[in-house]
Amino acid sequence: MPDIHPSAVIEPGARLADSVKVGPFCHVGPAVELEDGVELVSHVAVAGNTVIGEGTRIFPFASIGHQPQDLKYRGEASRLVIGRRNVIREHVTINPGTEGGGMVTSIGDGGLFMVGVHVAHDCRIGDNVVMANNATLAGHVVIGDCAVFGGLSAVHQFVRIGPYAMVGGVTGVERDVIPFGSVMGDRARLSGLNIIGMQRRGFSRDEIQALRSAYQILFQSEAGTFAERLAEITSRFGSVQTVREVIDFIKVDSPRGLTQPRTNGG
Repeated sequence: MPDIHPSAVIEPGARLADSVKVGPFCHVGPAVELEDGVELVSHVAVAGNTVIGEGTRIFPFASIGHQPQDLKYRGEASRLVIGRRNVIREHVTINPGTEGGGMVTSIGDGGLFMVGVHVAHDCRIGDNVVMANNATLAGHVVIGDCAVFGGLSAVHQFVRIGPYAMVGGVTGVERDVIPFGSVMGDRARLSGLNIIGMQRRGFSRDEIQALRSAYQILFQSEAGTFAERLAEITSRFGSVQTVREVIDFIKVDSPRGLTQPRTNGG
């Protein structure tokens, strides 16, 4: 049987696995599913068509699955799906999807969402993503695996952040960020590669060096057009997995464009 504090409110219809723990003053809505090992520490409100994966812990005053902050939302039965072993800290807000964005917000496994993080409607977040305090995502944002966000960063709607990217603190991201890229500034500029993150994740020296070389050709060279430089790194380094991820990411049609380095003229 789930371990439910007497002050918690579990609406009829909610599905709780036997090993779930629900602490004081939590509220769980009628269409919510909590899988094995989920813990709501206290004062957590979970609503909507929300599934929370096994082993995820949610801390006080988090608001999970409530109505999106989207004026176009008309009460459609959209969903929120949160994966396994996530840590969701105090005052985090995560909204479900909308009809205009595929009807689902999804979060992968093993993420850390620190105090005050906001994940808006229709976002898709990969595995092992870390968002520091008060980092925020607007609607329809796509985040690759192992991306890291500094505190007080903010991402514009429809932006893509590639796997293993690093967004610096107090950074506003208006355009897509390449995989393994590092961006910073009040309006984000590409400042290099997330080399430390790659080393920590076990990428080989050869993979990192190939990506360095490709980055220098693509973003630091003035020879030819961007398309010509992209073709050059495809020819020279396209068989290297790290470079291939960057190439494939760039080739996807995107409404937001690509975050570039700051030019010499500012």
